Order: sequence, then structure tokens, then C-alpha cells
Amino acid sequence: MKIAIIGGGNMGGAIARGLTKGSLVRAEDIAVSAATEATLAKLTAFDSRIKVSTDNLEVVTGADMVIFAVKPWILDQVVAEVKPRLNPSGQIYVSVVAGVSFERLSEMLGAGATLFRVIPNTAIALGESMTVVASYNADAAQEALVLSLFDEMGKSLLVPERLMTACTALGSCGTAFALRYIRAAMEAGIEMGLYPYQAQEIVAQTVKGAAELLLQGNTHPEAEIDKVTTPGGITIKGLNEMEQAGFTSAVIRGLKACR
Repeated sequence: MKIAIIGGGNMGGAIARGLTKGSLVRAEDIAVSAATEATLAKLTAFDSRIKVSTDNLEVVTGADMVIFAVKPWILDQVVAEVKPRLNPSGQIYVSVVAGVSFERLSEMLGAGATLFRVIPNTAIALGESMTVVASYNADAAQEALVLSLFDEMGKSLLVPERLMTACTALGSCGTAFALRYIRAAMEAGIEMGLYPYQAQEIVAQTVKGAAELLLQGNTHPEAEIDKVTTPGGITIKGLNEMEQAGFTSAVIRGLKACR
């Protein structure tokens, strides 16, 4: 399977690197385009088998899947440029361009095109992304293929397009929100006498461990919270103080503001 990625920047480059680490696509079957040689040099330094070019037309020719990983304001221009070399009846098109609907993509690529909208998060660079996927004109086998590709770079979830905004808030913007909690917890640790590097290590590993309790144990957060909230203990005192300060409502309001 040959995959073309238009846009080799942070997200496109991370996807290319992630695909090379998986078992479904060979590195030599990945072609990436970017505006500058410097961007492409980073990819070939990572794996010299990845084909690179500053020519978008060269990259998409003969590809089975074309991934658009460019800024929203240049997507129209890029699609118009490569459209003469595209084959909608035999290619899958994947957009990681936030905010561009299937309706708009269909206008650009054709009403019969097989389309996917994919929203990873920045942890894709480490193979730990939570990636949400929506499909349009795709069959079950094509959906399974796209999910399998992104499962090799973390976890993926197929959702209706109408839920993409909510999923983006939770899974993409959510990275920043989780890191903001870590920073706040670090500041508390420093105030209580820890060095910054000590506080960061403790809090980051604690958050990672808490997430694994849910992912591996398939439990509800409250079930795990109950295990550490001893009656009259310090944990429940801390939780109640946070709630009094509006912790839960602040998180909900912040996420809903991302719509």
C-alpha cells in the first residue's frame, strides 16, 4: 500500500514517522511533500527510505491513500494543484485539517470520493495519540484499514462527523488541559518544598498511572477515586477543596468553549 502525505510538518511528519514504526506500511511506500527542503531533511534523517519531494504532484502519483496535513487556509490551493493526478475511484483521501467538513471536502475532491477526517493529538509523535476518525463514502474494510493505521500510533475511535468537534476538544485540545493540570500540581509541589524536577516527575507519572488504571482496567474514574478516598482522609479533603474552587465546572466550561 502506497501512502502520500502532503505536508511534512509537525503532524504530517509525525504520521510519516509513526507509519514507519508499524507493520502495515513499508517506509519505502511512504511519500511526503513539504514546502522546504529543511522540513524534508528531518524525515530522511529519521528514515532514509521515506520518499520526499517539494513537488506535491510527484508525491500523489500512484498513491493508494493521500493524507492532507496542511493548514486549513491552503487546502483549497493544494487540492486544486494535485487534482489532475488524483484518482477518486481508486484512492482514499484522509484529511487531518481541522474544521474542514466532509461537505467542503466533497466539493473539492468530488462527490463520489472516499473521505476520512482524522484528528490525532501531538502524542502521535510518541505513538500514544488518541485519534478520532469519521468516514464518508467508505465501506467497512476501508474504515478498518484507516483505524488499523492509526491504532499503530496510539488508539483510534470511529465517530460520526457531528461528534468531531466534541472529540477534538477532549482528545486534541485535551492534551493542553491535562498539561495545565500537571503544571498547576507541580506549582503546588514546589510550594510544599519539592524541586521542580521532582514535582514534575511525580505528577507526570501519577497522571500516566491514573490513565492506565482506566485504560487497562476498563473502570470508571469514580471507582478508582473511591479506592483512595479514605473516610476522613486527606484525599477527600483535597477533592472537596478543589470542587469548592470550581474544578469540575471549570473543566467542563473550558471544553465546551472549544466548540
